[in-house]
Amino acid sequence: MTELLELRGVVEAAPDLVADILLDVRPGGRSPLARSGTVEADAGGDFVLTIDGSRITVTVDRAARSVAQQGEWWYRGVTTVRPDPRGAQVVHQIFNVAEGNRWAVRFISRGPLNAAPAKFAEHIAALGAELHCPAWVVED
Repeated sequence: MTELLELRGVVEAAPDLVADILLDVRPGGRSPLARSGTVEADAGGDFVLTIDGSRITVTVDRAARSVAQQGEWWYRGVTTVRPDPRGAQVVHQIFNVAEGNRWAVRFISRGPLNAAPAKFAEHIAALGAELHCPAWVVED
């Protein structure tokens, strides 16, 4: 597994409050990560979601305050809430998990990697709006 991108944002609220919203990822959930689709399989914190014929495996780890979404043959996105002196830091990482044809990922991943910063900024803004507090993306 190779990390391709890491994005960070701050939400000025307690990490547990941010995690309560962020980890509510089932269809219809409050999380900005929630997607609409059909839940195929359900095993507690893990479920498989079908969206337009694509399968996404979603794993929620409440103890670690993280949610992982893995789909297709190469993509894994992990979003984690960590304590921060200003409240909570939200970290989103995109990984290449391809077992074969890893060389092809550099071509296939361009679209998702280029779209990720704007999408992440939307997610951070949504968390701030939901919690009625300042929230922003940390620029490196």
